[in-house]
Amino acid sequence: MFDTGLPEPEVLADASDDLLVAAITGWARVEAAASARRLAAIAELVARRTSGPVLDRSRWACDNWDSAAAEVAAAERISHGMASGQMHLASALRQRLPGIGALLADGMISTRLAATIAWHTTLITDADVLARVDAELAVLATSLGPLSAAKTATAIDVLIDRHDPAAVRRAATGTRDREVLIDTANSAAGITGLWGRLFAVDAAALDARLNQLARSVCDEDPRTLSQRRADALGALAAGADTLACTCGRAVCPVATDAPDVRANNVMVHVVTDAPSPAKTGDPVRSNAAAASGRIIGGGSVPGPLLAQLIDGGATVKHLRHPGDSPAEDRYRPSATLAAFIRARDLTCRFPGCDRPATACDIDHAVAYPWGPTHPSNLRCLCRKHHLLKTFWTGRGGWSDRQQPDGTIEWTAPTGHTYPTRPGSHLLFPALRPPTGAPPPAALPNPPPGDRGTMMPTRRRTRAQDRARCIEAERARNAGYAAAVIAERSQPPPF
Repeated sequence: MFDTGLPEPEVLADASDDLLVAAITGWARVEAAASARRLAAIAELVARRTSGPVLDRSRWACDNWDSAAAEVAAAERISHGMASGQMHLASALRQRLPGIGALLADGMISTRLAATIAWHTTLITDADVLARVDAELAVLATSLGPLSAAKTATAIDVLIDRHDPAAVRRAATGTRDREVLIDTANSAAGITGLWGRLFAVDAAALDARLNQLARSVCDEDPRTLSQRRADALGALAAGADTLACTCGRAVCPVATDAPDVRANNVMVHVVTDAPSPAKTGDPVRSNAAAASGRIIGGGSVPGPLLAQLIDGGATVKHLRHPGDSPAEDRYRPSATLAAFIRARDLTCRFPGCDRPATACDIDHAVAYPWGPTHPSNLRCLCRKHHLLKTFWTGRGGWSDRQQPDGTIEWTAPTGHTYPTRPGSHLLFPALRPPTGAPPPAALPNPPPGDRGTMMPTRRRTRAQDRARCIEAERARNAGYAAAVIAERSQPPPF
């Protein structure tokens, strides 16, 4: 099916320009074909996990779809949300768009184009109409050429409009796509990306407010207007009414004695071997500019900013490794132990999950009281993976073993294993040593039983929610569809 003579990287230096371009084209087809096969495997797994004896779990808060998404996420080392998105695409190519799926398997279209087609055809509910659209899109897809994303979407929508006007995803639904994304997973050098979509009136108000704050500093402030606008957004998030000037002059015309509001919302945990009070003259403050901090679950904080926050009144607490400390005689860990667990783990400990530890539950690896409240038996899990671990364990489900150094070996229902190490392993060597073996359980193993009766449930299944959303969006398009159909039903002019 493919040119098996495509050049490998080691021979590219001697290849001609036309061979290089041919290699780019050829390997792009191979990449698309490989993606199709991966998606086909995902679709088969989804079909097996969401049908048959597990259907009674379709109303669980962590349902059979989530269980399958956990397997896909662990296998690919991606987030739960990305895995779920791939599952939707895989299922669409298998069940709704076999023609498009065949083109992808042959490397004739890209995965991105297949995903665009799958999303734009979501509202088609008539099987016959969908089959015709799939067949015509299969012909159209190979002739679209190097169109922009917007032009490609328009061409797809024009074809859908001819068959089912109510199924076109109209611009009016764009208000449902409002979001603000903060890309903490890709922070670098203390900078995190942010973008979003707002109501136009809200965007205008935010733009004006940022300009107002950015211009509230004195003329000697060294930052550009763009930098001041970015800092103003942080000041707004902290609840500040003004933007602090950074001119550094002893007498600044706009300087105030008000504390830095950002610092009031910051707690700095200092990894140390022994506790010492944080006060003026403390090495923590004097050496902060030479160090850097790490936001739990997020990016880093440059030394100068860290020093500025500490000088501005940020709370400083010393974080000690618990060593061989005994277990705590209670279910909920103390604040000191909880702080260590979150600093050690940094994120959810399930494979591929980057949920910040501050937004996670602290879970007992062996359930309390059978397992102790001890650092070697505690770890951070986001609520989704906490439910997965609690209710999808046992025969045919997930299992795990945690080591005293915080390493967890997860075993999937298929028997595949996925080890995860604490996020601090490379960042904070002082937190790396093992915390000792937990004491033996004081109680025998918990009796078997149906813990599923304790699982939080949904009002409707995931499939019912999806069907309701599609029905509602089609209903919003009903007026347009009726007008289009009426116009097309008119006799031709004489």
